[in-house]
Amino acid sequence: MKTELVIDLEAEKQEILKRYRALLRASKSTLQKGDKKEIRKAFDMALESHKDMRRKSGEPYIYHPIAVAQIAAEEIGLGTTSIVCALLHDVVEDTDITLEDIEREFGKKTAKIIDGLTKISGVFDTNSSLQAENFRKMLLTLADDVRVILIKLADRLHNMRTMDFMPRHKQLKIASETIYLYAPLAHRLGLYAIKSELEDLSMKYLDPDTYKFIAKKLNEKKAERALFIKKFVEPIDEIVHEQGLVADVYGRPKSIHSIWNKMKKKNIPFEEVYDLFAIRIILDSAYENEKADCWKAYSIVTDLYRPNPDRLRDWVSSPKGNGYESLHTTVMGPRGQWVEVQIRTQRMNEIAEKGFAAHWKYKESSNDNGLDQWIQKVREMLNNPEANALDFLDDFKMNLFSDEIFIFTPKGALIQLPLGATALDFAFEIHTGVGATCIGAKVNHKLVPISYKLQNGDQVEIITSSKQTPKEDWLNIVVTAKAKSKIKSSLKEEKRKIADNGKEILERKLKSLKITYNTDNLQKLSYFFKLPSTQELFVNVALGKIELKDIKEYLNTEKEVESRAPERPENLSVDGIKNKIKGGDSDILLIGEDMQRIDYTLAACCNPIPGDDVFGFITVSDGIKIHRTNCPNAAQLMANYGYRVVKAKWNKQQELTFLTGLRIVGIDDVGLINNITRVISTDFKVNMRSITVDTNEGIFDGSIMIFVNDTEHLENLIRNLLKVKGVTGVTRFDA
Repeated sequence: MKTELVIDLEAEKQEILKRYRALLRASKSTLQKGDKKEIRKAFDMALESHKDMRRKSGEPYIYHPIAVAQIAAEEIGLGTTSIVCALLHDVVEDTDITLEDIEREFGKKTAKIIDGLTKISGVFDTNSSLQAENFRKMLLTLADDVRVILIKLADRLHNMRTMDFMPRHKQLKIASETIYLYAPLAHRLGLYAIKSELEDLSMKYLDPDTYKFIAKKLNEKKAERALFIKKFVEPIDEIVHEQGLVADVYGRPKSIHSIWNKMKKKNIPFEEVYDLFAIRIILDSAYENEKADCWKAYSIVTDLYRPNPDRLRDWVSSPKGNGYESLHTTVMGPRGQWVEVQIRTQRMNEIAEKGFAAHWKYKESSNDNGLDQWIQKVREMLNNPEANALDFLDDFKMNLFSDEIFIFTPKGALIQLPLGATALDFAFEIHTGVGATCIGAKVNHKLVPISYKLQNGDQVEIITSSKQTPKEDWLNIVVTAKAKSKIKSSLKEEKRKIADNGKEILERKLKSLKITYNTDNLQKLSYFFKLPSTQELFVNVALGKIELKDIKEYLNTEKEVESRAPERPENLSVDGIKNKIKGGDSDILLIGEDMQRIDYTLAACCNPIPGDDVFGFITVSDGIKIHRTNCPNAAQLMANYGYRVVKAKWNKQQELTFLTGLRIVGIDDVGLINNITRVISTDFKVNMRSITVDTNEGIFDGSIMIFVNDTEHLENLIRNLLKVKGVTGVTRFDA
């Protein structure tokens, strides 16, 4: 037995060295004199520190830091400092080595980055939920060094790639955080390949059935697709080379997540998603000829295939805020289907694949300082002390996802804003004072209201008035995080003034009623009037919503109101409910039998039915709500309120029925509705709650709310409905 273990250890040793050599090969392009020695030193330290540690899969722990360093070098294109930091990213946290040891061996910069990584790994501890306040702290490390975030992304990517051995509840939590934060962060930093992979891996765990279904469908048609791409590309390749351009032309499959998004967005089945791949033309051009060569290639493609005039995207003349440059067009292929073609140079492609990391490489030839601007924006948001952490997180996410538009000032300066930005956003972008006093704008010399949505290329002049102040409804008008946070802090200031006024009035009123003005009584009053805080009480008094007679009514009700801090009840109820569940035989909520002990309801946003993968979410006032793991709100709930999530599964119960919705589309035919309802009511003995039907020029589109037992029952019903003559599609929909 012992010899077998020795052989295993020997084999592992060889494997570790093999992986280390692969890492050196990956970092070859960035290595300078003495770098190899530094990397070896870091590798030796990591190997020694982690020698007795193993991952959940049973593999030696050192595989993980090597893999993270490999991703940083190969897929993000980072240099030696980052490779050293990636190799050592867990040692301070998991072993006896201190930051002082690191600084002594590798210098201040490396120690600082590892310090940042250690701080944020505490924030992203797999056992705690990713709370907004922690996320904010983690972003503050951006201010020091963006490599902290890039290495953290590499770390998360490797964890997502190797998550099969984790327990299911951890997989769900980590996948939710990934889709909610890490994927948009990768997108904003221009790391498209990593963003797509993170989205696909999250979907693999959050919605495994759909993921497997699309992957299987893609696999089935692989050979057919390859043949189509070959035929499509051949003539382009030929003419490109005839014209003296050096180019690589190939087809690239779209990610599973983006195909699923398209199916949801357009409400179409897989078979109707045509752009399952994109054609890429990567040109080898000198920097000064890039633009001309891209347009030359564009004209070759559009001479061969007819383009869709609405689908041209020119990010070569105006790159996106995250540095992305490319020409995109959609053309009609030889088999009557639309094909997306992306044209860019090798430099642009490297920036598209590796984001800002590639910018540093091309710094001399490109004066784009978009990353610095972006970090500056993030810093502005972080340094605003008023911002509520959760609002901040949502605002930040919104800015991560957005595409940009370019707006001109009256003097012709260019300002970049997210898509959907309004004149009011533009005003705040110029200056807080201009935003706060904005009453309207002139867009291309025409007068428009502050809510006007700006278009790419608009020239905007802001009109202000000293009498104007920010209003509550402005928050619905603006989309940028900067404008939102400035409006919120201004409204808070305004509210504070009103509250101060109300405080004085209330003090006088209580005096006249001989009630002592103290914290205890103020909290009792707030509780009586169902107000969340004493500040709201003061505001209501100032605005005349609470008068002397209302306070007298409070006195007359002899009800004893307990004084309680606003946060406590929620925490008590969360802990209480969790303990109740744990009081059973396991810590899993069994849906169908625990109703006597624990109050739960099925969430209306996703209408779960038995057979669906589900979790329980403890609400503040409605007990536990059961959601599907692929519910539109699931990722946000798990990422922000992980401590309120409880594991749940369906109990094999007596036949209960659950409400769900089906959308049926088809060709309108005599008796079609009759045939559909016969299948539902007679063959399947299913009760219908409602049916709405819309027929338009021979097309039938119906929504039916029905009661079913579980997912198997529902799938059988869908299969039989698809057999009805004239029905072309049946899909389940969320409420």
